[in-house]
Amino acid sequence: MSEQTTPTDRNRKLMMIGGGALIAIIAVAIGGWYFLIRDDSAASVNSADAAEAREAALEEAAGAGSAEADPPAEDSEAEGTSEAEGTSEDAANAGAGLDGTWTVDTTIGTFDDVCLTDVCDATFVGFRIDEELANIGAKTVVGRSPGVRGTLEIEGTTITSTDILVDMTQLITDSSSRTNAIRSQAIETAAFPEAAFSLTSPIELGELPEDGGEVVVEATGDLTIHGVTRSETVPLTAQLVGDTIVVFGELGPILLDDYGIGKPTAAVVLSVEDNALMELQLFFTR
Repeated sequence: MSEQTTPTDRNRKLMMIGGGALIAIIAVAIGGWYFLIRDDSAASVNSADAAEAREAALEEAAGAGSAEADPPAEDSEAEGTSEAEGTSEDAANAGAGLDGTWTVDTTIGTFDDVCLTDVCDATFVGFRIDEELANIGAKTVVGRSPGVRGTLEIEGTTITSTDILVDMTQLITDSSSRTNAIRSQAIETAAFPEAAFSLTSPIELGELPEDGGEVVVEATGDLTIHGVTRSETVPLTAQLVGDTIVVFGELGPILLDDYGIGKPTAAVVLSVEDNALMELQLFFTR
């Protein structure tokens, strides 16, 4: 004898089918958000995540420096001499404050692919620009170069000069296709392999920050991108951490036309904003 299906059984089955369909719809929606809609661009240099990454990189660098700077002494006399020299050097540095030449240090932190999609704890200069991509939608494209060198000079409470040079041939994005394209399109890194910034007006700090303290300044100077030089004022935050000065900030929006930069063309690119943000994160030591 075959079993008869009651109305209650049918309702239960319909509810199970409906529930399964609902779960499937939710899964598709979440997948669509994750792969197509969510913003997976790198964290801004002004974000809390970036601050935490810088702090961790500086702690690691300080730990490595302490290990290298404290080899075991061969005897008590040598140890005493070493300690005396170290004390004398520390006193001299303290007396000089921040005076002197500070040089971009690219040994702090690690620059890798994560710097294009998450957070970066290393020295870099780069850009952020919004695009509309076919089958993907709106996306903030981030390009960054770790190839930075330069110096800043400090006298008393004044930054008297700053010269930064960026190797644009090292600039990468989260897409190898895009990275290859900008070598001959838009900022044309193959034709214009360097970008630069030189301070044209001294920056008065007012007072020197304490260890861990920050100062917010505006740096006015000549910015060269894509072979074009213009005067720009860049809002920056400078932080003293131990024996390192960290400088970070964003400039923008920068109009692409002002620097003779054309919009990239590709089948996947539906539209590109006519402006971009320049961003930088620099570690200086002396």
